[in-house]
Amino acid sequence: MKTITKAFFSVFIGMALLATPAMANDKPGEGITLKPARATWNTGFFQEALVRRGLEELGYNVAKVKDLANPIFYKSVTLGDLDYWTNGWFPMHNNQLPKDFDEKAEKIGYVAKAGGLQGYLVSKKAVEEFNIKSLDDFKRPEVKKAFDKNGDGKADLTACPPGWGCEKVIAHHMSVYNLDDHINPVKASYEAGMASALGSYKNGEPVFFYTWTPNWTVFKFQPDKDVMWINVPEIMPDEAQATAVDRMTVSDVKGAVSDPVKLGFVVSDIRIVANKEMLAKNPAVKKFFEIFTLPLLDINAQNTKMNEGQKSQKYIEKHVDEWIAKNQEKWNGWLAEARKAAK
Repeated sequence: MKTITKAFFSVFIGMALLATPAMANDKPGEGITLKPARATWNTGFFQEALVRRGLEELGYNVAKVKDLANPIFYKSVTLGDLDYWTNGWFPMHNNQLPKDFDEKAEKIGYVAKAGGLQGYLVSKKAVEEFNIKSLDDFKRPEVKKAFDKNGDGKADLTACPPGWGCEKVIAHHMSVYNLDDHINPVKASYEAGMASALGSYKNGEPVFFYTWTPNWTVFKFQPDKDVMWINVPEIMPDEAQATAVDRMTVSDVKGAVSDPVKLGFVVSDIRIVANKEMLAKNPAVKKFFEIFTLPLLDINAQNTKMNEGQKSQKYIEKHVDEWIAKNQEKWNGWLAEARKAAK
């Protein structure tokens, strides 16, 4: 009996030893805490939640996320105070990177390659009534008057809050096209500003706003039906855009007043940005970041749910559950590749 028990015990120990490497590889991040950040625009929250879920399934403890303005995050990730975020827009954010960025951090993978379309939209009815083709048309008195909400004699533009990359580009446009006396960029909360614009539109008033994709706005304001993308007068890049001038004029944009349309913004790649030292120590994280990607349609669909009221973190986690369930094979494949990289 003792012999049988001893033999059984030996087999059990042997099986446990054989299983240990596989189990450890299943959770390569066990005992490691990662420190994430996310941008202040909620249309990027879904990506953060999905990536977080993947890292947690790989065994990592992911700390509470910090909402930060772009320049603060980029400085923090180079210092090693934070490990990553999923909200890098390049080349748009290039001029916000600290000088030592390339030494300490890197852009990795593509959340959405060429996913960041940006520009100015105007209600289709107003475009047709006033023959609006570009920002220059807002110098005309009748156009300014139609879009003047506060009676200051300028057309009100729903713009970007301070600290966003688009805020600097809009300010550049106001300057180089001599629009400061004609257009008033409203820099309050973007979500509140767009909610106000939607209310005005439903009341039959004209709207004029900046937006980007992915975003719920192009679901609520459908280009070619409700609104039209308009041109900048001519392409005059700022310093950060100078190396990507060819990506500022875009063809085949649905709902544009012309084809091609001079958007004045670079079509950006949405990418993860991470601390190099952290990536070197965690090959599973690096591999997951390299292969993680989302269709724009999926991001837009989730953003629309948020805009319709499902914006709490509890809802976002539900959206993550739903996305993974619909894309289980792809998700499992990503995790498998990440685990393999950790061997």
